[in-house]
Amino acid sequence: MNTTTVGVDLAKNRFELAVADAEYRIERRTRLSRTQFAQFFGNYPASRVVLEACGSAHHWARTLQAQGHEVQLLPAQYVRAYVKRNKTDAADAGALIEAARCAEIRPVPVKSVEQQAIQQLHRLRAQCMGTRTARINWLRGALRAIGFSIPLGARRGISAVRQALAAAEPTVPALLRPGIEDTLAEIAALEQRCTRIERELAGLTHDDAVVHNLLAIPGIGLLSATALAAAIVDVQRFASGRQLASWLGLTAREYSSGERRRLGRISKRGDVYLRTLLIHGARAVLNAATSAARRGRPLDRLRTWALATQQRCGYNKATVALANKLARIVWATWKYQRSFDGNWALRTVSA
Repeated sequence: MNTTTVGVDLAKNRFELAVADAEYRIERRTRLSRTQFAQFFGNYPASRVVLEACGSAHHWARTLQAQGHEVQLLPAQYVRAYVKRNKTDAADAGALIEAARCAEIRPVPVKSVEQQAIQQLHRLRAQCMGTRTARINWLRGALRAIGFSIPLGARRGISAVRQALAAAEPTVPALLRPGIEDTLAEIAALEQRCTRIERELAGLTHDDAVVHNLLAIPGIGLLSATALAAAIVDVQRFASGRQLASWLGLTAREYSSGERRRLGRISKRGDVYLRTLLIHGARAVLNAATSAARRGRPLDRLRTWALATQQRCGYNKATVALANKLARIVWATWKYQRSFDGNWALRTVSA
């Protein structure tokens, strides 16, 4: 068996390699260009290759796996602690060798091309939505400076801007009108682009059983389901729903010592985008549950628990707590491959 471990510090054009023996002693260091790097592993015996989970890591991991190597992707934040003295490419490659020895560092699963494409579509949509928000804010500020009061909200704000342009008395300066009209057209184009991206996401995951099961969970829509499926990859690597919630940064940050235990706010670690989607979904579920309770409609156990938490802790804390619970439900739904049922536990007990 070949027990060679190769630590690779990836870059755009230059790759630093540290080759270690079975006892993790570095025996060789080399610096290769992009072309030389691909040729090097094509002729190298099957080995264990350790990479830092960065931009191009998944591409190179798939390439090296196809050549017969065992690839391990390590989280960058955990590898950083093993860098000795000054930060250099050689030090980063050596740190990967040291980090590979730690059994407590969980490797990042290698994503497929389709999973990476889904993530890039999400990032593209987020950029479009950010640009749309910036344009709406400019319209609101520009018209407010000349005496118009534009209400909050994207739809209401755009409608008020159009009404100001279409007013019988032309109170909007003629010099400003072309810029406002172009901005409105840009906003409409950005909205159409977001709609197309959502259709592409729906088409890519049309036959995905995991996504279909996640869509049945309250607060989990197309964006949340596809983003979670592409980012998590394999839910089996989490031993419990709490571990998944902790990976998403939705569990309390702990600062404890001795017999004194301190739990603070949520850690906010992990993927900010996923955590934001879950919190927005939890907020929608909580608002809908509040509206249903006012109308006297029946609520399942999840929504009843959410309203009780809101009464005890307040709206914002209840929203985050519900997002934590949704993450645990995602884990259970995915792991056991069953659809969500808000009263499943109740019927199981009564049966």
